[in-house]
Amino acid sequence: MAGEGGADRLDLGAPVVDGADDEELEGEEAGCTLIAVTIPDTAARDRLDKALAQLVPEAAGLTRSRLQALIGEGRVALDQPGGQTIDDASYRVKPGQVFQIAVPAPEPAVPVAQDIPLTIVFEDDDLLVIDKPAGMVVHPAAGNPDGTLVNALLFHCGERLSGIGGVRRPGIVHRLDKDTSGLMVVAKTDRAHAGLSAQFADRTLSRTYHAVVWGSPATGEGEIEGNIGRHPTDRKRMAVVSKGGKPALTRWRTLARYGLLAAHVECKLATGRTHQIRVHMAQIGHPLVGDPLYGKARPTGALGARLKEATPDAQAQLLGFRRQALHAKDIAFRHPASGDMVAFTSDLPADLAGLIFSLE
Repeated sequence: MAGEGGADRLDLGAPVVDGADDEELEGEEAGCTLIAVTIPDTAARDRLDKALAQLVPEAAGLTRSRLQALIGEGRVALDQPGGQTIDDASYRVKPGQVFQIAVPAPEPAVPVAQDIPLTIVFEDDDLLVIDKPAGMVVHPAAGNPDGTLVNALLFHCGERLSGIGGVRRPGIVHRLDKDTSGLMVVAKTDRAHAGLSAQFADRTLSRTYHAVVWGSPATGEGEIEGNIGRHPTDRKRMAVVSKGGKPALTRWRTLARYGLLAAHVECKLATGRTHQIRVHMAQIGHPLVGDPLYGKARPTGALGARLKEATPDAQAQLLGFRRQALHAKDIAFRHPASGDMVAFTSDLPADLAGLIFSLE
């Protein structure tokens, strides 16, 4: 740890977090560098961004504007047990406070085309609809430089991908978590990208997800509304927050109940925030089965007792499910070139279908 008013640079080889709007956070901080900064008396009541810019070693190459961006991304936290993430650059610092800055590894170079199999549900000159498998990262990031959907798309489409998303995310209009399976639409032209983005913005593009959750919701359907932002003390997670964050609305209904142990639910997104369904379902007490961030590896209390009463196969499936039980099943939108409404659906993948079968 640095002395008063100094900073230490610590290179961590291991990922800090696994994990932007929409569903995905994976790989943001793999191999990141942590910089610890102690606030001296002379910086009392300074803005956080100003204080850090003055105290971080020049060798770190962090300008005040870069630090503001890191703060806004939730990469600066108080270095203490349960330390709070500070995402406001105007936060007033106090002498003796120690802040940890998580500086991500350099972004990978322009993605390379890789011959990776794709399940293409639909394709024309303007767009593709892809059925993404669980385990595939959408675009390269620190910790996931290749083997992503973007690498596969570059091989399949060549240069026929929209450039609006930038060199690292060509064609990408929206995203899914690495371990969420299901349908994504990809733009091959800038016109398609702009048209699809507009439908996401005005909420006329429809997305429906299927999930298996712990417990049995008391009602058959409902809405979950609450701003989603970084968790105040655990930046690996998102949370429903009382201040800041972005508005989020999820509509859900129960498709099947498996006693009081679990339920098969359908979720429709009115917004697309990071981990939205996972955060919202956990917020109402029904986290997704297999979710490593927002659920428990093994339920306790009354739910744990019900688990013991389930069949051995159901117990094994529930406890052995190694990803969040979430699938993007349906997507519908107005085709940005023809103007026609189009809709696509995806069957549940084998692992999720097997989980449901064991519960039935």
